[in-house]
Amino acid sequence: MSPPAAGFPRLLALGDAAFTVEFGGGIAPEIHARVLGFAAALADCAIPGVIERVPTFRSVTVHFDPDLIDPPRLAADLLALAQAGHEAAASGRRWVLPVCFDDALAPDLPDVAAHCGLAREAVIERLTATEFSVYMLGFLPGFAYLGGLPAALEMPRLATPRTRVPAGSLAIAGRMAAIYPWDSPGGWRLVGRTGVGLFDAGNATRPALLAAGDRVRFRAVASLAEAAEITETVPELP
Repeated sequence: MSPPAAGFPRLLALGDAAFTVEFGGGIAPEIHARVLGFAAALADCAIPGVIERVPTFRSVTVHFDPDLIDPPRLAADLLALAQAGHEAAASGRRWVLPVCFDDALAPDLPDVAAHCGLAREAVIERLTATEFSVYMLGFLPGFAYLGGLPAALEMPRLATPRTRVPAGSLAIAGRMAAIYPWDSPGGWRLVGRTGVGLFDAGNATRPALLAAGDRVRFRAVASLAEAAEITETVPELP
């Protein structure tokens, strides 16, 4: 187990009904492993009065009902649990999502290739050869931040965001990748598109297809019609 960053974990109060437990100051696999390990351990504790756990890149926010639990006692329990140093073992689901990299669906792919000094096909090969980790959901319902983008494909965001990014667009920025689940504004580089739905409001148990701790790979297909179905479902990790 890797040692925690200096000064972490630490606990911050968010008003009178939530605490945030921080495990580091950046985005890194070892920090995220502690985030997921703590979230899983907290779920196993089933503390009465804890309403929700929200994991992020480097922290977990714990919402609670102050009428059902003593906040100072909860704060002490959360910090003790965090200091126990739980790290998540391989968990979650693994997905292979079809993506079409046609020029009309990947308007920034030529610029990415030129910036990185790679052929267009080499960019696609790197994207499809990488297993990404779902770090967190945010920005939009079902929008998963995917860590693991190869350093060779690192790109800044657009200087001027688009006013409309089509739903299903595969995008990259910095060392992250993501798929836009809805039509929305966005400043990430668009390099492909999938037709797989990433959010279903009618699904009460799992409205978002992806969840923190999942793994994602992309498979190149020839058309957007082929990208509308998940043709390969990988079993859940042991």
